Parts: sequence; C-alpha cells; structure tokens
Amino acid sequence: MQIKNAVALVTGANGGIGQYYVEALLTAGASRIYAGARNPKSLDAIAATDPQRIIPISLDIIDEKSVIAAAAKCSDVNLLINNAGIGLLKGFISATDLTSARSEMEVNYFGTLNMCRAFAPVLQANGGGAIVNMLSILAKVNLPMNASYCASKAAALLMTQGIRAELAAQGTLVIGVMPGTVDTEASKHFPPPKVAPEIVAQTALQAVIDEIEDVYPGEQAMQMAAQLLQDPKALEKAMAAMLPN
Repeated sequence: MQIKNAVALVTGANGGIGQYYVEALLTAGASRIYAGARNPKSLDAIAATDPQRIIPISLDIIDEKSVIAAAAKCSDVNLLINNAGIGLLKGFISATDLTSARSEMEVNYFGTLNMCRAFAPVLQANGGGAIVNMLSILAKVNLPMNASYCASKAAALLMTQGIRAELAAQGTLVIGVMPGTVDTEASKHFPPPKVAPEIVAQTALQAVIDEIEDVYPGEQAMQMAAQLLQDPKALEKAMAAMLPN
C-alpha cells in the first residue's frame, strides 16, 4: 500500500503523536486526512495548515455511537491510524482504586477495538487498506511505575494479532507500532533516550508501505525488543526497579 493518495483517519489527532501523524501523512501525499478528537475545535490549528485535505471530525473512541457515526461519515478511508490512548502512571497495588486501570483499558483496548470493528467493513469496501495500532514496547514487558498502562497495551497487542488474523482474508494489513519513550509532553518527566514523535509517525507509515507488521521506532525500542528475545527475565528484573511513587 502507498500513502500517496491514501485516505486516512487519525484518532487522537489533537496532541501527542497524533499531530505528527497528520503532518507525516500530508508530507507523504495523502489525499484526505480525517483528524479525530473528542473536541474538534482542538484541531483548528492543525486543520488550518491544509484545510483542503485535513478534515476535523468529532470522535470519542469509547463511545460506540460516536465511532459508528465516524465510520459512516468517513466511508472512503483506506488507512486507519488508531493513535488515541492514555497512560496514567499508576501501579497495580499502589493505586488507590481501579479507576485508572479501568480507564486505560477502556481507551487503549476497548476504544481501539471499537475502531477496528467499525472500520473493518469500510476498509474491505475500499480494497483492504491498513490499520495502524499505536502500542508500546511496554506491551511486552511491565514498567511498574506505569503498570496498568502496560497491561492495557499488552491486551491491545494481542488484539492486534487477532484482528490481523481475522482481516487477512479481506487484504487488510494490520500493524502494531511499539516505540519506547516518545518525546512528548506526557513523557517530560521520563529520562532519555526518547524517540521524536515525528520519527514514530514516519516509521509507522513506512511500515505500511513495506508491509511490516511489527515495528519498533527508535533505538530504545529496538534494544528492548532484542533483549526480550535474548534474556526476557533480565529485562523484567531491570524494569522492576522502577516502582511507582
């Protein structure tokens, strides 16, 4: 699949990595980009960069009615980028209750699943296309200071694999993007190394072109992926030192 002339939808397009996906799609020549956010007004600045190609839409991925409405409105999409997500920096036991864990699962797992289910027939009607799910290398190893986030991304990783299997027959490529720490406002308190969000977006789009199903943007993610193959227990123990406050 080529990005040039593609019609894409980016969830969580109003901040973090989302705006960089929109910019990367513009640069790569996408013909139309639906930029989704719960508050479309938050997309005014990025939409103004190319109002002919960037179309803001109201989209709350945990609201099934909102997702179904988006699928009806964006019926020409052949590239779905599930970027919306949250991380609340909570442990499993140290958290005061399950509110944060439920919220992360609701957005990162069920919200992404909502989008995949709603847009699978849209992609099929448009020739198959591709789904890009923004995950994390923490889908494969737990960071205790952000423990329940890791669990939600692990669930999303297995969901990505299952959806990949189910949609193979309709020709839909399903990609899991697993960066390490991304240099955004949300990670400002995390130590380096960090990967630039524009690199994450560019790497993910290149994976669509090259049909690479699992991609690890940045040096940190690639090193951790290698460690998980060589000595996963050693990496688990190293991460275990980073406990929640």
